[in-house]
Amino acid sequence: MNFCWIVWSPDPEIFSVGNFTLLWYGVLFATGLVLAGWYVWCRFKEFGFAQSAFENLIVWSFFGIFLGARLCHCLFYEPDYFLSRPIEMFFPVGVDEMGNYYFSGYHGLASHGAVTGLMLALVLFRWRSKLPLLPIMDWAAIGTPLAGAFIRLGNLMNSEIVGAPTDVAWAFVFPAIDDLPRHPAQLYEALFFFVLFGVGVFLFKRLGYRRVREGFYLSLMLIVIAGFRFCIEFVKEVQVGFERDMVLNMGQWLSVPLFVLGVFLMIYTQKSVKNSVNLENNN
Repeated sequence: MNFCWIVWSPDPEIFSVGNFTLLWYGVLFATGLVLAGWYVWCRFKEFGFAQSAFENLIVWSFFGIFLGARLCHCLFYEPDYFLSRPIEMFFPVGVDEMGNYYFSGYHGLASHGAVTGLMLALVLFRWRSKLPLLPIMDWAAIGTPLAGAFIRLGNLMNSEIVGAPTDVAWAFVFPAIDDLPRHPAQLYEALFFFVLFGVGVFLFKRLGYRRVREGFYLSLMLIVIAGFRFCIEFVKEVQVGFERDMVLNMGQWLSVPLFVLGVFLMIYTQKSVKNSVNLENNN
């Protein structure tokens, strides 16, 4: 037994009053989204976009992230269960053995779906608002790792999405799972995302749109995040049983199209896209 191993067994609840329970996961999830949104709002102000447009963007983004994350989990990770209970895909209810409905909360959100849903929501937002699409996608992409970092800390507080068994000195033991020392994969991802957010902010401050074209930051984040996610899965425990029989797990397969999309957008935008005049004037 390595004396450096950390036994991780926090209470996922912050407090409970009556039927209301405040969870660390919910607080950290909301914190990440608010801070990422704040970064995008700062760019909206910097480039002279209206506050009303940003408020509409928040609505579109919320539904895109939620629906994308929820559908991706339900259809790719637990299709047999949710296709037979479609109401549970969209509503936080469950059905007991007697056929009675009860509040269950939402269990299962997939980050790949959240990214995809956000991009689709931004496309629809651009169609309605007529604002330039790629710069807004760039700013959202830079803010995304910040949201991802807090979400992974929420996963850590829930003792979920754990790493594979290991004997490294900094291993965590999750009693809620088993008594095996494991990679603290949630921390790996959270730390990586915090660093990536800092890098994105630094690059945008240094380069803006003077040396790169619109879509550069979106492409970069897609490539780096998808590539990292593909690699980190090698030290993570599979989330559902059928993944044990797969050469690559579901998280890795879902990372491939996002990586390819990032490479395509990097080549296309940096060769074919012309920056908007108003953005050039602000940098």
